Amino acid sequence: MVRLENVTARRGAFTLSADFAVEKGAHLSLIGPSGGGKSTLLDVISGFLIPYEGAVRLNGADVTAAAPADRPVTMLFQEHNLFPHLDVRANVGLGLNANLRLAKADEERIQQALADVGLDGFAARRPADLSGGQRQRVAIARALLRDRPVLLLDEPFAALGPAQRAEMLELVADLRAAKGVTVIMVTHSPEDARRAAGDIAVVAEGRVAPPQDAASILSNPPEALAAYLGAD
Repeated sequence: MVRLENVTARRGAFTLSADFAVEKGAHLSLIGPSGGGKSTLLDVISGFLIPYEGAVRLNGADVTAAAPADRPVTMLFQEHNLFPHLDVRANVGLGLNANLRLAKADEERIQQALADVGLDGFAARRPADLSGGQRQRVAIARALLRDRPVLLLDEPFAALGPAQRAEMLELVADLRAAKGVTVIMVTHSPEDARRAAGDIAVVAEGRVAPPQDAASILSNPPEALAAYLGAD
């Protein structure tokens, strides 16, 4: 579970307030205008921004003051952060060991992670030889090997076309179901949020609204979401 209890965090003149929970294995989409606080919220959960009020709890543990490396969280960005001089195997292996000293069991885990994301046989390729969707699959495989129960997605598929985005969202859903990972995803696309199902929380003007079922909130959007979507 991800739980933010009466959290208030500041970044410069911007203030973010949040009080909500996401159950283990659930998917929450964060949607709202640019500058509303979505990425700031991910920074609070991941530990890159410490709130001055409230508590952050992950799987029941209070991690409010914990460093990012000490939290059971993996974050995936729009920029997949692959090293161009390393092949796919090495880029994925960084999820296990930063110095790439990998045992036989590690190599087997890498091969399984690549198979899980549909990249069996791609281990020797370089990022430049892959499509945008394939590069994101490599990043997802690396995230999986970190074996952390919370996955934060900061618009990781925004640069992909509609078909590739749908493919990536389906992949994340399959992996979430198989491994019980809790997913929190920032998106500007209501269609991506609808496809991901789960819940949606509107983030606007530094406030995180209580999560609601995706289909329900999109069919009858509250004022803040309606304004963002341009609905009448």
